[in-house]
Amino acid sequence: MQKEWPRTYTETHHYSELYPPYTGPYTFKVALTLRIGKFVAALCLFQMGATSTRAQEAGGKPAEKAAAAEKKAEKPQLPFQIQLLETHIRFEANGDSRKEVHTIVKMNNILGARQFARLTFEYNRGFQQVEIPLVRISHANGGTSEVLPSAIADAPNPAVEKFLAYQDVRVKSVRVLGLQEGDTVEYRVITTTTNHPLAPDFWLEHSFDRSGQVLEEQYEVDLPAARKLLIRVNPGTPATSTDKSGEGDSARSIYLWHLSSGRGLKDEPHFENTKEDIVITTFEWGTLESSLQSRLAISVFPPGFQAKARQLTTPYAKQEEKLSHLYDLVSKEMRTVDLPIGATGYRLREPLEILSSGYAVPEEKCALLSALISTQNDGSTANPALVLDANSTESDLARPTLLSNILVAMEASQKGKELWLDPTIEVAPFGMIPLDLRGRTAMPLISTSHGLFEKVPSKLPFAAFQRVGVDATLAGDGNLTATVKYTLRGDNELLLRVAFHQTAKEKWKDIAGLLAISDGFRGQVTNVSASDPMETKEPFMVEYEISQPKFVDWTKKPVRIPAVLPQIGLPEPPARPAVGGKAQNIELGTPLNVETRLTMKLPVGTTAQAPAGTTVDRDYAAFASKYGATQGTITASRHINFLMREIPADRAMDYNAFLHAVQNDQAQLFTLEATPVPVVNSEQSPAATKP
Repeated sequence: MQKEWPRTYTETHHYSELYPPYTGPYTFKVALTLRIGKFVAALCLFQMGATSTRAQEAGGKPAEKAAAAEKKAEKPQLPFQIQLLETHIRFEANGDSRKEVHTIVKMNNILGARQFARLTFEYNRGFQQVEIPLVRISHANGGTSEVLPSAIADAPNPAVEKFLAYQDVRVKSVRVLGLQEGDTVEYRVITTTTNHPLAPDFWLEHSFDRSGQVLEEQYEVDLPAARKLLIRVNPGTPATSTDKSGEGDSARSIYLWHLSSGRGLKDEPHFENTKEDIVITTFEWGTLESSLQSRLAISVFPPGFQAKARQLTTPYAKQEEKLSHLYDLVSKEMRTVDLPIGATGYRLREPLEILSSGYAVPEEKCALLSALISTQNDGSTANPALVLDANSTESDLARPTLLSNILVAMEASQKGKELWLDPTIEVAPFGMIPLDLRGRTAMPLISTSHGLFEKVPSKLPFAAFQRVGVDATLAGDGNLTATVKYTLRGDNELLLRVAFHQTAKEKWKDIAGLLAISDGFRGQVTNVSASDPMETKEPFMVEYEISQPKFVDWTKKPVRIPAVLPQIGLPEPPARPAVGGKAQNIELGTPLNVETRLTMKLPVGTTAQAPAGTTVDRDYAAFASKYGATQGTITASRHINFLMREIPADRAMDYNAFLHAVQNDQAQLFTLEATPVPVVNSEQSPAATKP
């Protein structure tokens, strides 16, 4: 997953850039989001630091109680309040820029003080400088103090500390010691950009605060009038004033916005396909493609590179084997340094240096793989392709910040068809693109017959399936133990591969526990094992043991239990459209074949009655279940095969019937009956015992 980094050169201003992000008294850490079949199960790890509050003492006066109730009804107090936020940005005709931010923040409580105990500002030393001329604290109890220069540190970003090639990606930070509730922090930060790799072009985008966090904001942009600019401004936030100065090449256009929290802003700034209040760019999509192509595509091979590339595939005769080997080399044997696109300034190292270093940012991985494929003399062509973020289209104003991911688009000559690759994930099977990127718009850095933009294929390179086997034993005391085994191919496979690959082995139990919860299993998880996440040519397998005490209460009559199987989820039918509205199609997603089976051994002397199975066939999906009970064992199996990606809206009634048939089947129960079992022991009197 790409990190959200501030784009300091592009002047993309989200407020998290200007102050540390507030997380509140609880921190929420997402370990994995797993989509099993057509239902979504969020696997999350929670780390909560609870704040204690003293209960209100009883017996207060009515007026005090009313005041307390009124206070409780008020909005929760923000941990800090930005009293003033001033931003001044000046662009030069050659693309250089200077940004100065002046901020005054009041700490409403100790949580806000903790947030501002350290101010951090990220930048790229290769073409930027960050100065912090002022950090002043006004104390609530009177007096002021300023931070000493020794409190300012400049270090590589933690993400690149171990990678010498990217030491220009840095963080300048300021320690603000002794900050207390009621204190006010005032600071000024100046970021100067010169000779940016994409100069003389430049761009910026900005959205104003709508949460009430900022009481007053002034935003000024000073632009060279001589440059051809594409500008979109939200009609709901027009510039407070505009001004022009100078003549000829020195002419300037100045836009100023002055807003306060009392001025009403719509919740969302959407207008004309733009999601920000201000967008300014000198780019058009064609010029942006050309600019990025010259920096992110390796078109000239250095001496020795072609020979090295062909040597790597010498042991392989078939084209597919060569391509798969090159992909594995770049994807698995080179560590991905997960920086956002452009964090290194759209600069690539030499391909042989990338190859020998053993690590690379996503842009370098895709450029290197494209170059290795293109040197094989088999007619295959490949080049990097930048993917637009999920909320953007080619109708948006062109700017690099809309390009969130990078892939490799190639055409294998022997197959005569396109193949898309993602070497940045390290554990993605050959030809597999993550679900959230499939179907998105991409811009290959070498235009093809499809034009400037292409669609990332929506299909997987192989049939997706999921098999879950549960071997369980029900003991006489009602305790249940089971071994659960998953075998996966497809989107769920990739999510689990990433989770197990990025998690220490001693923590695999946590992932398996969350997986069990998502499937409706309860109990203690032990003995977790998984296949090697890097072995991508075979399906991924996960196995764990789980035990649940008192699964059955034999004192209750009759005893009924469900089939201990993962619940197969289906999307709910869309709501009825408003009068005159258009009904929506029902999204089923990527075709997927799901098989689940259960074998459960029962206590001696227990008999079972199984429910009837169900069969429902449609052209969009087919479901079948089967249940059985023999002496001492019950079995169950459910199989659903999703065949289509979506169902037309006019078939909603038919789908609703299919949905209810599946749900009713999964609600069926086995009926257990414990029969007396004689105790064979001469020292004990004959007695009937229950399991």
